[in-house]
Amino acid sequence: MRKNSSAIERMDWMLVALFFVLIIAGWLNIYAAVYNEEFTNIFDTSQRYGKQLLWMGTAVVIATVVMLIDERFFSTFGYLIYGIIVFLLLLVIFIGAETKGATSWFSLGGFKIQPSEFSKFATNLALAKYLSTLNINIKKFKTKLLAFAIIGVPAMLILLQNDTGSALVYASFILVLYREGLSGNILLIGVLVAILFVLTLILQAEVYKMPFDLFLNGATLLVLCITVLLTLVFYVQRKQKRIIWLLLTIWIACIGLIKSVDYVFSDVLEPHQSKRINVLLGLESDPRGAGYNVNQSLIAIGSGGITGKGYLKGTQTKYDFVPEQSTDFIFCTIGEEWGFLGSTMVIILFLALLLRILFVCTRQRSTFAQIYGYGLAAILFFHFAINIGMTIGLAPVIGIPLPFFSYGGSSLWGFTLLLFIFIKMDADRLEVL
Repeated sequence: MRKNSSAIERMDWMLVALFFVLIIAGWLNIYAAVYNEEFTNIFDTSQRYGKQLLWMGTAVVIATVVMLIDERFFSTFGYLIYGIIVFLLLLVIFIGAETKGATSWFSLGGFKIQPSEFSKFATNLALAKYLSTLNINIKKFKTKLLAFAIIGVPAMLILLQNDTGSALVYASFILVLYREGLSGNILLIGVLVAILFVLTLILQAEVYKMPFDLFLNGATLLVLCITVLLTLVFYVQRKQKRIIWLLLTIWIACIGLIKSVDYVFSDVLEPHQSKRINVLLGLESDPRGAGYNVNQSLIAIGSGGITGKGYLKGTQTKYDFVPEQSTDFIFCTIGEEWGFLGSTMVIILFLALLLRILFVCTRQRSTFAQIYGYGLAAILFFHFAINIGMTIGLAPVIGIPLPFFSYGGSSLWGFTLLLFIFIKMDADRLEVL
């Protein structure tokens, strides 16, 4: 008991304070987002803000329990926790309840829980445990393969649940691998693949058709440009005997990617996801369909001006012009009612949380805790950047929550576990030899 008491005394109170500020600010904005003059009691549990208060209370209980558990529990049973969550992700595909096209919820009476929200901390534990193992070298092919497997298994299972947004969050772990020594070429290849994918879409889109398309389609033109570029590289580096095989491999990979764009766009992505990407790239205009959420969000945020319309005075919010305004689009409520200054303050709070986590990472004695902390920062950054990017039209609408702000028990509990496991590790860092 004395050890637990001292751990609580040593816990990073700045992280704890930021946690409480964020969840309370989120709760107040959920109240504003679904405000109804017939139900003005903020503690009314029949409304979303009342339910969120219950989730907040249970989140505090979860945080307290985590702080009472020995830090070694998480490193010892990291793989077991990961295995249990992976099993639940598989199980929900077969017996889960479908919500908005995604089969990712267990329904227990009137209560729903989403395993994918808990798989983030479980995957982070398993990855940190694996990468902190003695004699692990991320540059070895086997190590990279197993690390990507740890990340990829839950991501694929979530993708099978038709929850693409949650699956994409696992791309954030690439930053952890990079920090642990993964070659920067992997990141570069990822960026180049994304650029090539977008260029192929643009060149093949009807809205950007050029006169030469009567004789040469966009995909063929792109292949010719890549061929010319690689030929020039070969001419400059022709003295290196192995360069031809490398360039040939790149050329074949580029052709394969370009030729697969249509298949991925038409047969892999859902129709609404393809449409959202087209709208984001300006290839299609659909203000009443795929582009409706973003257009209404931009109107709401823009109407807030510098200081906002005032708390509970947002007309776009009050009259439900913005869909999902208490979940994925909670930031537009902040922009409308609190304006540019309020939005900036929320961004500063998140940046303060991320910077504090990174600072706390640097003082860890345990490699396991340090890697886990970087994973925590990567996940929070991805959610924060993509969610706000969605609301202002800089990222496709993929349906991921704003941490600690968006309505939802599973989301809040998942992020609470993710954060307080790290706080516990930091509080026990002096016990590490």
